Amino acid sequence: MTNKRLGIVFVVCAPSGTGKSTLIKRLCAEFPEIAFSVSHTTRAPRPGERPGVDYQFVTTEDFLRLRDEGFFAEWAEVHGNYYGTPLGPVLGMLEKGRDVLFDIDVKGAAQLRESFRQGCHVFLLPPSREELLRRLSGRGADTAEVIARRMENAAGEMRQAELFDHLIVNDALEQAYDALRCVYAAERLRPRYHPELVAGILAGW
Repeated sequence: MTNKRLGIVFVVCAPSGTGKSTLIKRLCAEFPEIAFSVSHTTRAPRPGERPGVDYQFVTTEDFLRLRDEGFFAEWAEVHGNYYGTPLGPVLGMLEKGRDVLFDIDVKGAAQLRESFRQGCHVFLLPPSREELLRRLSGRGADTAEVIARRMENAAGEMRQAELFDHLIVNDALEQAYDALRCVYAAERLRPRYHPELVAGILAGW
């Protein structure tokens, strides 16, 4: 039986401070077959972030040059910094049957829909405005001005949540993770990713 499996474009978006990174890291740990799309960014590394693992950290000049060369499947300016997903490596992984997870903003997600014409798009929501503000303030990494800007951007991002395939509220971490892993597991079963499965079974009927 032949069953060439195509990779999934698995997109996870959320306002800053929603807990997206924690959930994504847990999903990748449980499902090591997931390839994480390492984005390029012009922002400075945060404590604990590793170049080439969490992000490719580049200068604004280099980022804009790559953008103009058509290097990115999607790119966006977020909170004053540039972020972009390299196209070539992603196409190679999908063709080999690797699922690729994208940690991007809503503008980037919209561009990915155009670039790949397939995928599963998940939006994570905070349980309330008050809780999101508490989480952002508790990180101790941003100024009051930056936090205010993130809160304003969060409202705009959430207004686009209805464009996504799945909505998950990250109120209790365990429940949110169970929902995320269920979405991923169900997506893997879609016929579009198994174009040879039925024919392979019928060939030996």
